[in-house]
Amino acid sequence: MGTSAAEHLSPAFPERAARGTADKLRAWQEEAIEAYFEREPRDFLVAATPGAGKTTFALRLVTELLAQRKIDRVTVVAPTEHLKRQWADAAHRVGVRLDPNFKNSQGWAGKHFHGVALTYAQVATRAALHRGMTEGGRTLVILDEVHHGGDALSWGDAIREAFEPATRRLSLTGTPFRSDTSPIPFVTYYPDEHGIRTSQADYAYGYGRALSDGVVRPVIFMAYAGKMRWRTRTGDEMEARLGEGDTKDVTAQAWRTALSPEGEWIPAVLKAANRRLTEVRRGVPDAGGLVIATDHFAAHAYADILESVTGEKPTIVLSDEKAASDRIADFAASDSRWMVAVRMVSEGVDIPRLGVGVYATSASTPLFFAQAIGRFVRTRRRGETASIFLPSVPALLALAGTMELQRDHALDRDPGEGLEEILLDDDAVDDANRVESASGDALLFDYKALESEAAFDRVMFDGDEFGAGAVVDSLEELDFIGIPGLLEPEQVKELLRHRHQRQARRIGDRQKQIDDAKPAEQAPLYRSLKEQRTLLNSLVGMRAKGTGEPHGIIHAELRRLAGGPAVSQASVSQLQARIDLLRRSLRS
Repeated sequence: MGTSAAEHLSPAFPERAARGTADKLRAWQEEAIEAYFEREPRDFLVAATPGAGKTTFALRLVTELLAQRKIDRVTVVAPTEHLKRQWADAAHRVGVRLDPNFKNSQGWAGKHFHGVALTYAQVATRAALHRGMTEGGRTLVILDEVHHGGDALSWGDAIREAFEPATRRLSLTGTPFRSDTSPIPFVTYYPDEHGIRTSQADYAYGYGRALSDGVVRPVIFMAYAGKMRWRTRTGDEMEARLGEGDTKDVTAQAWRTALSPEGEWIPAVLKAANRRLTEVRRGVPDAGGLVIATDHFAAHAYADILESVTGEKPTIVLSDEKAASDRIADFAASDSRWMVAVRMVSEGVDIPRLGVGVYATSASTPLFFAQAIGRFVRTRRRGETASIFLPSVPALLALAGTMELQRDHALDRDPGEGLEEILLDDDAVDDANRVESASGDALLFDYKALESEAAFDRVMFDGDEFGAGAVVDSLEELDFIGIPGLLEPEQVKELLRHRHQRQARRIGDRQKQIDDAKPAEQAPLYRSLKEQRTLLNSLVGMRAKGTGEPHGIIHAELRRLAGGPAVSQASVSQLQARIDLLRRSLRS
């Protein structure tokens, strides 16, 4: 046990086996097994990035403990019905029989099974029953995505009651942090250098190391901005552009407007994502796409748009039920292009062929974002990349820029502090609208999305940004969404850098033509406004790439120096003043 497993194994075995069936462990899985058997503790927490293979590791541990007769039975607790069945199927392939259909009303599990697969909600409704089953033999409890154990005080209490007598407990998580300060059952917290109690994993395998090992795919983020117009509950008509450093409430409502299927933003982004999927499928013929929607209404509407774009009916998954689980399994085994799902597909669902995603939901907690992106990073062969299309919203861009950051769960802080600062869901938007209401007149109106327009903003990859804004369907946009689907990370970065430089040259050439044009030959006012907005956003992108400042901060500083309203309301002369300021700063 003294030598490192990494000395004997490649970081990732050449071809990924079906979930839970690998006969050869990855280096990290072997290391984690060794770490476990060095101490054989009662509680063991593994924090491994989504897509790394936590199920394979756990099932190898189960088979070892059963073979050594150190346990008699196994209980797996998972967040969803779908994941219960996924665990049972994976366990079956390694000779472990789990009953995913166990009902609390049965009172006891069948003796022909090694154990049961449950949901956290199922345990919470009859904790005493599950405590009795746990005490019925030497039980190993596997708590999958254990951060869900703190979802409610009653859940945490029930899990502690049910599994406190367990002989051993294995806790697994891909995201070892929560958006609140509820303690996670059976997780150890130690004070850090500031005295803040922070969760402590017994073995951690983060996205950064997994990426360098070739265990997960690199992620290319395609951010889209654009002009939004909506009517508030007070009847006021508002207009803003995504990502321009507006207040939280304005950002939330602009974001909500972008996601409305009645506007032009969503159709444009879905069309771009489908183009990207077509490019990826040139190298990966069965690559699929997933749109993560906020609710059932939006999911159906997005599916209709995709069907009109592709001529193929997408798979729709709306709930955590047996039929939905079957649809997910059918999609995973097929070569069809798109699946549209509500938020429940964001965690634990295993569809390795997913290569393109559209983040069309208003959730922005680090926990949800990490789990959602985790659906796309499972690798099958070298050179595969994941492409995620998302709104150009500061909260999301910040999360996209910190994909490799390893976070732990901290208890001693305010619930609204830090990473989970913004959750821009519909309830939050409605609350914001109610706050801004000055009278009962707000009851006369409903929030309504009036208009949305998409614009390519930038590409984020490996902590860097490329591109400087472009019109949808332009050569500049196609340059970025049309990069090959099979590339090594270094090749992706070099190609993005080349495309960025080419875009900058094109922008410079077009501006020279505008500067050289005579007044009589100038375009109509509306076209000049659009061109100037595009140019301004492009220059802001160049400045951001050079300085590392967020786009919204640069826009806000330009407004402070040059005066005038937001870009969407600014006049030709006001936009030109900001362009001149930026040019001088870029030359200096």
